[in-house]
Amino acid sequence: MTDVWDEVTGTQPAPETWLVLAVAAVALLVVSVRPSWLIARNAVTIAHEGGHGLVALLTGRRLDGIRLHSDTSGLTVSRGKPTGIGMVLTAASGYTAPSLLGLFGAWLLTTGHITALLWGATALLLAMLIMIRNVYGALSVIVTGGLFFAVSWFTEPEVQSVFAYGVVWFLLLGGVRPVFELQAKRRYGGARDSDADQLQRLTHAPAVVWLLLFHAVSLCSLIGGARWLLGW
Repeated sequence: MTDVWDEVTGTQPAPETWLVLAVAAVALLVVSVRPSWLIARNAVTIAHEGGHGLVALLTGRRLDGIRLHSDTSGLTVSRGKPTGIGMVLTAASGYTAPSLLGLFGAWLLTTGHITALLWGATALLLAMLIMIRNVYGALSVIVTGGLFFAVSWFTEPEVQSVFAYGVVWFLLLGGVRPVFELQAKRRYGGARDSDADQLQRLTHAPAVVWLLLFHAVSLCSLIGGARWLLGW
């Protein structure tokens, strides 16, 4: 048990800069190309709905369940006061969650805690699985969590390092695109019950203000995370 704990809390060397850049390029390609994005976006949805769920619990709301759908949409249902700061934070946490998770992951990687990142992600996915309320959602979380566990348990440190950097780059880059997608949908009259519109009803601040906040968080997280990952 001590050996396992030492492995989790210990540090591992970062890959060389050229490899970090190569992994970033692959992540950018996955996010930019529509066919790969339609598949990989499921991971962003997991982070999005997980953000809603976690903040709902932290603000004292009761989490009833999370559903993930094959069209990469999702739904998190919580109970509590329908207005107030808890509801506002819960609604605002979805589009910001992937980027903030990526930023936190980038900080962990700069401190060398690669194994801690992989095991922490596995634990979060396992906790989220308990709240999933549909089959597709359960399969998505199980496959994703199984991948993290397999890499952290069965592969060499070099493979774990590349995988961890790839995940963090994907979260940082993948957190940007959904906000632009939401903005485009709203421009053409769609997504009128989006998180930004819910926040408008809760706070009376225009939805565009919340879109700007989502953009600011995702872009600042990408810039800050990239500087950490590249050692700048």
